[in-house]
Amino acid sequence: MSQQRRRFKHEKTFQERLTEEAVRFKEAAEKLPPGSHAQELLLRRARQAETASHVNEWLSSPGLRTPQ
Repeated sequence: MSQQRRRFKHEKTFQERLTEEAVRFKEAAEKLPPGSHAQELLLRRARQAETASHVNEWLSSPGLRTPQ
């Protein structure tokens, strides 16, 4: 017997979730001492979420065309 995947319907868009994640990581990093390893990791995750958000915007933009 094969198992079926559980489906999950997101209430927010991918863009919104990435933005919220970046903000959440930045806020958590502000609570830590400056220059700590944990703070650097949180700030890195925030930058990664922001970069993913920008890439998502770029990929979904109407100006993006397939190469000819």
